[in-house]
Amino acid sequence: MNFKKSHLAILFILAWVIVYSTLKPAIGALISALPLTSGTRLTEAIRFFIYETPKVLLLLTLVVFVVGVIRSYFSPERTRHLLEKRSLFVGNVLASMLGIVTPFCSCSAVPLFIGFVETGIPLGVTFSFLIAAPMINEVAVVLLFGLFGWKTALLYVSMGFVIAITAGYVIGKLHVERYVEDWVYTIKSQTLTQEYKPTFDDRIEAGFTAIRDIVSKVWAYILLGIAVGAGVHGYVPENFLAGIMGKSAWWSVPVSVLIGVPLYSNAAGIIPIVHALLEKGASLGTALAFMMAVIGLSLPETIILRKVLKLPLIFIFLGVVAVGIIIVGYIFNLVY
Repeated sequence: MNFKKSHLAILFILAWVIVYSTLKPAIGALISALPLTSGTRLTEAIRFFIYETPKVLLLLTLVVFVVGVIRSYFSPERTRHLLEKRSLFVGNVLASMLGIVTPFCSCSAVPLFIGFVETGIPLGVTFSFLIAAPMINEVAVVLLFGLFGWKTALLYVSMGFVIAITAGYVIGKLHVERYVEDWVYTIKSQTLTQEYKPTFDDRIEAGFTAIRDIVSKVWAYILLGIAVGAGVHGYVPENFLAGIMGKSAWWSVPVSVLIGVPLYSNAAGIIPIVHALLEKGASLGTALAFMMAVIGLSLPETIILRKVLKLPLIFIFLGVVAVGIIIVGYIFNLVY
């Protein structure tokens, strides 16, 4: 076995550990050296931006590398094969788990949906996969971990997982196959061809490729999101947000979900904003419900799925997931 790429991976991880462990004191020294007046709104906004940006980018780089290696074991064809002939609930659980680790984006919604349907995978199981894949992704997890800590990140993953399983199960029980466009069922199923088996070095290369592909696409959103969050952190009065998105406003959770559904952003852009909202008095349940609606009910994905789903099923999909998110929001607000 050629260990060149393995050695490169070891060096990368060691370098990452060294940089991350020295990040906090280095940033503290940098901020202290800047000509900033302590306690002003501008100073607080700048501190927020300077500290959060490198921390989030470093965490994102490592997690994307690890997930990139893991994803090399799960091609779309293998995913379809793993989900074939599964019972509804077991299929929902497995589909949600696979949605977390398999490559997925809005542009692949239609071909994946068609591939699942033509293979005979139940409709509810397919929806569990389609919900989990964008909502619980490595970008969301690493940003939540970096900004809020592992408990919040774990709770988000758990709740997203429950929503994907439950929503898919409910849709499956409604027997709404008649609302899938007729042409989808007329496509002849194709036999899966024998897959190429990557070597260990190929999998390491997949991790570095994931860094190049994903980080290069989301870094601008991260900077924008942290910049907006810094503005909220420094300039938005605490009482203002507490009144709108606090626990005392019973309507804040459903309103936040309704606002989030038509918006489009990815985790890189929305999570830093949520962080700033929480620091200014927004309740955790309301803020996370808003974030889940923006990430999990992506407008581009919904528009693309219209090619294969009739409008009643589109509305059922949006409604079931939105209700699940609202319930999760209320639960978080009751617990925290």
